Amino acid sequence: MRKYLYFAGAAAAALLIVLPAGTAWARTAHVLTTGKVGGTNVAVGNILKASLASGTTSNFFESTTSTTGVKCSKSSFSAKVTANPVKPGTAKESLTSQTFSSCTSNVSGVTGVQSVKVGNLPYNATISDASGDPVKVSETSSTKPLKTTLVLNTVVGSITCVYTAKSVSGAASNTGNTVSFTNQKFTKSSGPSSCFSSGFFTAKYGPVTDSSMTGSPKVFVN
Repeated sequence: MRKYLYFAGAAAAALLIVLPAGTAWARTAHVLTTGKVGGTNVAVGNILKASLASGTTSNFFESTTSTTGVKCSKSSFSAKVTANPVKPGTAKESLTSQTFSSCTSNVSGVTGVQSVKVGNLPYNATISDASGDPVKVSETSSTKPLKTTLVLNTVVGSITCVYTAKSVSGAASNTGNTVSFTNQKFTKSSGPSSCFSSGFFTAKYGPVTDSSMTGSPKVFVN
């Protein structure tokens, strides 16, 4: 019996030698975790959600330097995690919902905003733990680009302006657990001449939370 106990103790000691001090049986962190950097790994299939960061608006302006266009004080998204590899790496998501409401416009001749709707969902989304924590949302196929439809009331009736893009790029931040997009270009695919020819999308969402976990903890990039 003593011989077997000796071998068991020796094996345990050998295992401890090859592990960093203080981290025996440490969990390997994946790209996305909850609670903190290096926290609980986000499981594939979990649903991540976020609304606009406090005090911000979602903007769809006619140029990168303009403040003319459509502004929404409410917006949110929901995405399903499809891959969350060990860091370093790139997590993947399927963006299944994105909504906008409480929208206004300061475009000349526009008297109100009926709706802002996103089409051709779901979208592919990636988030990397590379420098800057880059985020990308892209079309699932060339026949289903990112699509935003604005229905605006004007002095001569309502108009519908449709804008598309192959992809948009942004960045995540562990400060506030946010995802931000700045001046991402959409091109008009249909609509009258009164629709601006391009729309530039800006929004900051956060905190991003894992709604599939008890308490909806905040999501971090490792």
